[in-house]
Amino acid sequence: MAFERMCALSEVPEDGSLQVQLPDIDVAVVRFEGELYALEDRCSHADVPLTEGDVDEVDGAPTIECALHGSCFDLRTGEPTNLPATEPVPVYPVRVEGDDVLVDVEAPIAVAST
Repeated sequence: MAFERMCALSEVPEDGSLQVQLPDIDVAVVRFEGELYALEDRCSHADVPLTEGDVDEVDGAPTIECALHGSCFDLRTGEPTNLPATEPVPVYPVRVEGDDVLVDVEAPIAVAST
């Protein structure tokens, strides 16, 4: 695993998100109810940044909403929870060391399809 620093923990708003631009990918670092998540910052339906949308709980799942068409994605799995999106977005392992948020974008979390 190749964890790399994305940002300071203090930069990620509670119940919000922060876009981190890397050379090959934009990452959304999201904090919801004290938990941190990282996913590709791209709606699989409309190819717009998810960090422009709201972070909330939908049907018991922590989600981020695409601001363009309203699709929500489960922060734990990347799976869409409603239409129009039908494809998941990649989610990545995240950890905190001190005030540094580290993400491994080389190792997306594999999620079993249901």
